[in-house]
Amino acid sequence: MGQDGLEAGSPLRTPGAAAVAGIVFSVFLISALVLLRLSVPAHPGAGGAWLTDSGRRTAVAIGLNLVPFAGIAFLWFIGVIRDRIGRHEDRLFATVFLGSGLLFVGMLFVAAAVAGGLIAASSRPAGPPGADTLAVGRNVTSLLLNVYAMRMAAVFTLTTVTIARRTQIVSRWLEVAGLATALVLLVAVGFSDWVELLFPAWILALSIDILTARPKAPAGNAETAPQG
Repeated sequence: MGQDGLEAGSPLRTPGAAAVAGIVFSVFLISALVLLRLSVPAHPGAGGAWLTDSGRRTAVAIGLNLVPFAGIAFLWFIGVIRDRIGRHEDRLFATVFLGSGLLFVGMLFVAAAVAGGLIAASSRPAGPPGADTLAVGRNVTSLLLNVYAMRMAAVFTLTTVTIARRTQIVSRWLEVAGLATALVLLVAVGFSDWVELLFPAWILALSIDILTARPKAPAGNAETAPQG
C-alpha cells in the first residue's frame, strides 16, 4: 500500500515542483542580473570610484547573494524535469541536458565569487583595488557569464526543447521560443548585456506553462482500467 501510494502521488507532485523551482530560479536570477547591471558602470574605464557609493555596493551585494539560491533552485529544476521525463529520457540528450545545466551553474557561481571578491576587497581600509585589478576581475566575470555560462544556457535550452518535442511535455510555442532564445544566446549575447535575461525569462515561461498545464493521465491507466 505504501509503495503504491508513493507511485501514484509522484506524477502529481513532480510538475508542481518543477514549476516552483523554475519560477524561483528565474525570479532570483533576473533580480540579480538587473541589480548588477544597474549598479555597476557599463564601461570598464569608469574605474573603481563607484565602489565608494554604499548604495551601489549594497545593491551589488544583494544581487550576488541571490545567485547561490538561484543556482540551488536551478539544480532542483533539472532534477524534477528529468524525473518528469522518466522512462522516455534519451541517454544522449539526458547527458548533454544534465552536463550543460551543471556547467552553467558552476560558471555562474565562479563569476559571482570573482565579483564578490572585488566587492569585499573594496571595503578594506586601504581603499578599493587598483584599476588593473578591477579590470582583470571585470573581464573574468564578463567572460565567465557572457561567453561561457550563457553558451551553456543555450545548449541547455536546445536540449530541453529537443526533449520536450519528443515527449510533448510543454506547449509548442515554448519550443519555438526556446529555439530563438538558444540562437540569440549562442551568437548575439555579446551585443547587449540585457540579452542574458532571455534565458531566465524562458525558464519562467516554461515553468508557468508546466504549472498551468492539465496533468496527463498515466499511459498505463487505459490498460489497467476495469472493463465493463
